Amino acid sequence: MFTIDVQAAQAADHPAIEQLLDQAFGLSRWTKTSYRLREGNTAIEGLSLVTREAGFGLTGAISFWPLKIGDAGTDALLLGPLAVHPDRQNIGIGRALMHAGLDRAKALGHRLVILVGDAPYYARVGFKKAPYGQIELPGPVDPDRLLYLELAPGSLTLAKGLALAPHRFAEISGRFLPKLRDFGDKEALNRYM
Repeated sequence: MFTIDVQAAQAADHPAIEQLLDQAFGLSRWTKTSYRLREGNTAIEGLSLVTREAGFGLTGAISFWPLKIGDAGTDALLLGPLAVHPDRQNIGIGRALMHAGLDRAKALGHRLVILVGDAPYYARVGFKKAPYGQIELPGPVDPDRLLYLELAPGSLTLAKGLALAPHRFAEISGRFLPKLRDFGDKEALNRYM
């Protein structure tokens, strides 16, 4: 029987993870809105995970990133990227990485996880479509692909507004966010992201 061993990613894994992400998503991955939330951000320690296979090497990788949502700065995590080597897809590696990561995130006290992805795939581990307009991202996103999972019941109700990396939230929350929200100027708001 095939066993999937999920391990914490090590610094030495970084080049292999980047190569895997290029294989899975191509170089256009850098243009996606979810990457704006990772710029200058640091994945949560202990929540960057990989899978390996003897004689093959790295087969999968996942990371979780801290976010602040809305004027209140509600804490959340961004799941992603999740990648599985093209030659090892459809054998449960992605699901194993998600289960391990979500279990660890919950054990660390995290309450809410969001992502941009394929709803039928992520529904397998409990993700649902976010209510339209409740959570905004700093760039274009198909609202049908903005998903959430509550690790603590009721945590989504606190998350309303723009999701930002913590450093971006700290930079703009006191100076720009209330003023731009008052004017409803989404274009101006995105320029500050």
